[in-house]
Amino acid sequence: MTVLIGLSAALLATGCAAPATESEALRLSKQYFTDNNAAAAQNPQAQQAFFRRTQHPDFADRICDLGATTVELDPALSTLRPDPGFAPEGIRPRGEIWVVGVEVTTRTAGSGTGHQIGSQHLVLLDGRMYGFAPCPRG
Repeated sequence: MTVLIGLSAALLATGCAAPATESEALRLSKQYFTDNNAAAAQNPQAQQAFFRRTQHPDFADRICDLGATTVELDPALSTLRPDPGFAPEGIRPRGEIWVVGVEVTTRTAGSGTGHQIGSQHLVLLDGRMYGFAPCPRG
């Protein structure tokens, strides 16, 4: 018990948060995907607002406008795992990095325009789950 208290005190003193439990990451990931899909079901503007709200703060200036397109994400939550080496554009985001397999469906004006399997990175930071808004590759 004394060791745990000492470790917690040391983590707090250094400004580090204790690692999230897998159940916490799973719960917050489920909520992230539920909220994403609810926004996509509303309209592109609602989803764009969701992306702005949930974009990782270290990448806040990297949000693309998807126009009339929405992105539905169906995660395979059993694949959720830590991915501490993830560093988009060579920048490692602050927080605990997780990756999960997803099925992605894009729609424009309500019609399906794309469907693929991929992965989604999420980052747990300060008790919130953040993502990275999708940007079309040209």
